[in-house]
Amino acid sequence: MELNELYAQFNEELRLNKNRSSRVEFYTTLNFIKKYIKAGDRVLDIGAGTGVYTKLLADLGHHVTAVELAKPNVIKMMNSLYMLPNVHIHEGNALDLSMCEDQSYDLVLCLGPLYHLSSVTDKMKCVQEAKRVCKKDGIIFFAYISNDMVFVTETMLYNSMFLNSDHYETPFKVKDGPFCFMTVGQMRQLMKKNGIEKVAHFAADGLSELLEAKINAMSEDQFREWLNFHFHTCEKSECLGYSNHIVYVAKNV
Repeated sequence: MELNELYAQFNEELRLNKNRSSRVEFYTTLNFIKKYIKAGDRVLDIGAGTGVYTKLLADLGHHVTAVELAKPNVIKMMNSLYMLPNVHIHEGNALDLSMCEDQSYDLVLCLGPLYHLSSVTDKMKCVQEAKRVCKKDGIIFFAYISNDMVFVTETMLYNSMFLNSDHYETPFKVKDGPFCFMTVGQMRQLMKKNGIEKVAHFAADGLSELLEAKINAMSEDQFREWLNFHFHTCEKSECLGYSNHIVYVAKNV
C-alpha cells in the first residue's frame, strides 16, 4: 500500500492520544525529549505525521521545521498549525532533506521514517541525512518498530491465523510493507555502521499495545504508577525488544 493511501485511511492524529495505553508512547518519548532539549534549540521533525511533537515543541517556544511525506498528513498539519509563526512545514522525504542546510538543527526527531524503509540502503540514507542537518554534538531521535514485539501482538491480538500465514518470511521475521520491522540487534548494527554515539535506547510503549484493555481499565492512580514502572524499566536491555516502538537517541559526533 502506498503511503498516501495508507495515511488517508489511518488516523495518525489519534495514534498517540486514543486512550491511556496509546499515550504511554507519547509520554515516554516526551520525557526523553525534555531530557535533551535546551532553551532556544532549533528542532527538525522528520516524518512529523500530523504534527503532534511539532506543535508541542513550538508551543514551548522552539523554532520547529516539520517534514512529512504523506500528503494527507501534510494537509492536516498545515490546517492545524498554520497560525504558529515558529513552525515551517515541508512536504518532503527523509531520504532527501535538501531543503535543510548542513548542521542547522540542535535536535532532530526521526520518529517515523524508519517505520517505512525496508532496504539497508534507504535506512543508511535516512540516518545520514539526519546526521547531516544536525549540529555537531546535537541530538537525534531514531524510532523503529520492533520485529519481535509485532510478532507477539499480531499472534495474540490481531490475527489468530498469523502463525499459519505467510505474513513472515525467514523464521520469525515479520514481512515488511507498508510498515517495516527491525530487531534491537539490527538497529544497533545500523547505528554502528553510521558511527553513531549512543545517548539512550528506550522502549517507547513497552507492553502497552499487548495489554491495552487492561491498561485502559486502570484507575488514574494505577495508570500513573504503571507509567512510572514503565519509565523505570524502559531502558533496561532485557526489556527493549518487547515494545512495539523503540527509540535510539544519538549524539551527532
